[in-house]
Amino acid sequence: MQVAIDGPASAGKSTVAKIIANKLSFVYIDTGAMYRACTVIARDHDLDYGDEAGILNAIDKDGIELKSEDGEQKVYVAGKDVSKEIRTPEISANVSQVSALPKIREKMVSLQRQMAGKTNVIMDGRDIGTTVLPNAEVKIFLVASARSRAERRLLDFKQRGIKTNQTVDEIEQDIAQRDYKDSHRKVSPLKKADDAIEIDTTNMSIDQVVDAILAKIKEN
Repeated sequence: MQVAIDGPASAGKSTVAKIIANKLSFVYIDTGAMYRACTVIARDHDLDYGDEAGILNAIDKDGIELKSEDGEQKVYVAGKDVSKEIRTPEISANVSQVSALPKIREKMVSLQRQMAGKTNVIMDGRDIGTTVLPNAEVKIFLVASARSRAERRLLDFKQRGIKTNQTVDEIEQDIAQRDYKDSHRKVSPLKKADDAIEIDTTNMSIDQVVDAILAKIKEN
């Protein structure tokens, strides 16, 4: 079975996807983490975030791996754990530009489909239901107000031990810009699939969102 969870930044996609994957013993794939890893690679190689050919070469050199360790998904670049690094404000600010590059998307989508293979999978991102897994049995589109997402992101920084001088207002502005970039890019823009179920998580707890999605999965 394939479950696709899409939605804008900090709508709660990866949090609920991980919980559901654990409950159902599905393989969890965080596609956003893969694009963030591409962005880390670009930065580490001193490449312009728009240098498609350079970033592709660097990805081939370094490699990106997703590993499950102690129930957590870890992201490795060139054999180094970058799971915390990919969530820093610098990477968040530049991942939209890298993920909009057509050949980077092509490479990542191919990897994501390979990972989905023939196993039960829950995958989250921006274009899973529309592009990566268009035949997924369950498609969910999570939304939430920009303010609530900014508050969640600040809390996430604290929980991960990521230092930031940004205020909630500044994070909210960044999120609004990210939404615009993601929904206006030429290749696989962020949009709800026609057959996706929309869930507004603004005033919902994590458990409530998980239960709502599990109910939809059980219907299939």
